[in-house]
Amino acid sequence: MQTSIILSATQSIQASIVAHESELESLDRAIGDGDHYINMTRGAHAIVEMQGELATLSPDAALQKIGMKLLSTIGGASGPLLASFFMSMAKTLKENGDDTTEKIATAFAAGVEAIRQRGKADIGEKTMLDVLIPIADTFKTLTSQNADTQLICNTLIRTAEQGMLATKDLIATKGRAAGLGERAIGHIDPGAKSCQLMIEATCKLILENKK
Repeated sequence: MQTSIILSATQSIQASIVAHESELESLDRAIGDGDHYINMTRGAHAIVEMQGELATLSPDAALQKIGMKLLSTIGGASGPLLASFFMSMAKTLKENGDDTTEKIATAFAAGVEAIRQRGKADIGEKTMLDVLIPIADTFKTLTSQNADTQLICNTLIRTAEQGMLATKDLIATKGRAAGLGERAIGHIDPGAKSCQLMIEATCKLILENKK
C-alpha cells in the first residue's frame, strides 16, 4: 500500500459523493435524518484538504490521521463509525505490515469489525455493514486465493452494489430508520449507498492505475 494511493482515493471518493448528492439526499430524506450527504461531503472535503500533511506519512500513520479528522468533523453516528474503521485499519497495518494485498485485506476486515463492534450491528440490519461485511469477506477470500488485482477490484465493485441494493428489502433495526418499521422497506440505506460509492471509486482508481 502506498500513501499516494490513499490520497488519490480520497479525491475520487469526494468526487463520487458530490456527483451523487441528489441521490444521497433523497435516500436520507426517506428514512434518515436528512444530514447524511452533508456529513459525508464535509468529511471528504476535510480529508482532501489534508493532502499536504498526509503525503509525508506512512500509510498506517495517514489512515490514523484520517480517522482522527473524521471523528472531529463528521456529525451523527457516521463520524465515530468511520473513524473506528480507519483507526483500526491503521493499527492492523502498523502491526502486520502493508506489503501484500492479503495484509491490506486483513486490515480492511479489522476496520469493518471495529464498525460492527462500535455500532453493535451486523449484516442484515439495513446499515453500511450490509456493504462492508460482504466486501471484507470477499476481499480476504480473493487475496487468500492469490487473485489478481483486476479480478479483486471488479468483484468488489459488484459485491458492494449487491450489498447496497439488498438493503432495499430489509427492515431497519438500527438508527432513525428503525422507528419506521416496515415503512423503511423499499428504500436503500443511505449509509450503504455512500459505502458502495466509496468502494467503487477506490476500486476504479486502482484499476485505472494498473493500465
